[in-house]
Amino acid sequence: MTENIIIRSEREEDFSAVYEINCKAFGTKEEALLVNKLRKSGIPLISLVSELNNKLVGHILFSQAHIVSENSRIEIMALAPMAVMPEYQRQGVGTEMVKKGLELCAQNGYRAIAVLGHPEYYPRFGFEPSVNFNITCSYEVPEDVFMIMELKDGFLNSLIGRVKYHKLFDELE
Repeated sequence: MTENIIIRSEREEDFSAVYEINCKAFGTKEEALLVNKLRKSGIPLISLVSELNNKLVGHILFSQAHIVSENSRIEIMALAPMAVMPEYQRQGVGTEMVKKGLELCAQNGYRAIAVLGHPEYYPRFGFEPSVNFNITCSYEVPEDVFMIMELKDGFLNSLIGRVKYHKLFDELE
């Protein structure tokens, strides 16, 4: 099925379908509302959709975050949320969106990406527990679900800090 998927940048006419995808994938409106708010926030975003037979079936968002320490604030990207319509899950749609998103983040000069997600899923792309790099999450979460990936080799080696997401993430329940 993945050979028929088109991964492309989200367009304004996709907004209502993206809202529906996030609601159905998560079973709540919280992530869909977050996406709407992040679009309006003005922070750098990479927002992609997956299209199959002229129907949107998935969405992934990368938003600017920061690694914060006592004397620095370094820009990275955060992957969240990623949503696939339930009937298209476990068929490679999410994998294709993640791959394309990582590629675009690297092309846009970002040196690392953080994700708060399933520890069985994200390591296949190169994500590792953030504690391997002396990087923590600003939210209290289990160590194995907060991961980070270098897009530039060695970038995280000398950093110690905490990933701070955009303040809109703080509103999620």
